Amino acid sequence: MTSQQASPSTPPSTAGAGGAGNEPRNCAECGTPPTPGQSFCDGCGAVLSWTPDRRDRAAGAAGRQSGTDTSGAPGSDPGPVTSADADAGAGSTDGVREPVRADVPAVTPEEDDTLPTIPVTSAAPAPTPEPEPDASARARALLVPVADQRAAAPAPEVAPVLPGVPAAARPLVQAPGGGPTDETGPPCPWCEVANRPDRHFCRRCAMSLADRPGAPEARRPWWRRMRDFGNGPAPWAGDRPRLRRGIGRIFTWIVYGLALGLVIYAAFNVSTAWNAARDHFAKRAPVTPDSAEASRSFGGHPPKALFDKVNNSWWGPGVSQSAEGEWVEARFQEPTRLLNILITSGISVKPADLSEAALPHRMDAIITTTDGRKTTRHIKLDQVSGPQQRKFRAENVVSVRFVIRSAFNAGTDKQVSIAEIEFFTRATTSGT
Repeated sequence: MTSQQASPSTPPSTAGAGGAGNEPRNCAECGTPPTPGQSFCDGCGAVLSWTPDRRDRAAGAAGRQSGTDTSGAPGSDPGPVTSADADAGAGSTDGVREPVRADVPAVTPEEDDTLPTIPVTSAAPAPTPEPEPDASARARALLVPVADQRAAAPAPEVAPVLPGVPAAARPLVQAPGGGPTDETGPPCPWCEVANRPDRHFCRRCAMSLADRPGAPEARRPWWRRMRDFGNGPAPWAGDRPRLRRGIGRIFTWIVYGLALGLVIYAAFNVSTAWNAARDHFAKRAPVTPDSAEASRSFGGHPPKALFDKVNNSWWGPGVSQSAEGEWVEARFQEPTRLLNILITSGISVKPADLSEAALPHRMDAIITTTDGRKTTRHIKLDQVSGPQQRKFRAENVVSVRFVIRSAFNAGTDKQVSIAEIEFFTRATTSGT
């Protein structure tokens, strides 16, 4: 084999000339200088322009013409496959490779004097290739529509990976933040996002701004908890409410029962409560009994002297010592409502006369009403001169009997004396 004969293992001299025919230029879109061997701009991604090699263009046209003539002849055998055929495909310009044609050898002007290689007898006939588009059509197919240049967002940092190994993008942990319309105000206790002061729920997580997670809620007083009746806050999902089985639940039911009893009692005593309120705020007016009677009387001092509105006249049973069991009674023809009484002890209102007679200490007042019912009240007096006022509320009274039980300054030469007893009722001019 001579020096001009091509070896199957040695590429022809034109194998590296395909890249030399390309003339790289600056990017027409952004003006970035191209990198050798790149078909796209590193700045904007546009396809770079180049000038195809004229020799490759002529060789491609000759190969297509000879392939058409050979494949069109019926019964013709395909030619032997040479190393130049494979070298022609490897010498295509800038990544655009020509398909290997096994039927027609590609001959370039520089290899006209190269001796043919030994034909391969085991080569099978290749299918007829389809006509390929020209270089301009292929260039247009490589064009990618590029949008207007905009300021690129800063890309997140990417962890390094081994070359050629596919790795999914790792998620980045981002702190919770507000949306595009940030607000100023107190932060949410759940997600720490600022909210306006007039908000009640967080604009990001929709949780209540009044509650703080993990903060113990202040215990309400018992009189507020009694009105819950099962209307307490609902438990969170997965939480089991606490069951109340202690003494506190029993105490609650007792309180409910007492409250119900008070309501029933008040319903049956509304009129009594109303009259008591009227008696408390009403003006007082004196009322005189229609008649009086006593168990016994001292001469010249009858029982009616107790109700004559004169405080220098008195009544006495006419017995010495304390006169226990002696009584005097006042009677009314019409049922009367009594509110207060005034009792003046002794024979007068003068302090010097206190030692002249015994003074009543304890007495029982037996009240008789229109229905014949008798009620006993205990009256305790002081050893002083002048009238002593006591509460004496009763309604529908027809008689009141005062029974002496004990006395002050009692002796063998003294008897119990009472100067005056006055009754007071509700005044009709009070407007009540």
